[in-house]
Amino acid sequence: MFGENAVSHVAVVALLTFLVNIPFGYWRAKTKKFSKEWFLAIHLPVPLIVLFRILMGVHLNIPTLVTFVISFFLGQRVGILLNRYVEEKLGYSSRNMFADLIRLLSKEKEHF
Repeated sequence: MFGENAVSHVAVVALLTFLVNIPFGYWRAKTKKFSKEWFLAIHLPVPLIVLFRILMGVHLNIPTLVTFVISFFLGQRVGILLNRYVEEKLGYSSRNMFADLIRLLSKEKEHF
């Protein structure tokens, strides 16, 4: 069904899908459910993921679609959990994962 190269391309796209969705899940954690921002946090990464899939030459079929959907929602979920972790450690969190992680690392560095 799949050649070895095709399986590795699916794995790369799945990994990229997961990684791209972490900051969007982080953002989504701070939005009101079903708001415009919530909708954007879920749907903005989709064109990028489609681009990855096209560039890697991965065709959609049931197994790849399931793989990408799982990767998508796992990335979103990890982003939400990361937001909760940062909020617990800092006492607050914003919608910007990268800025919050820098603040968290700076705070941790001060304690050494």
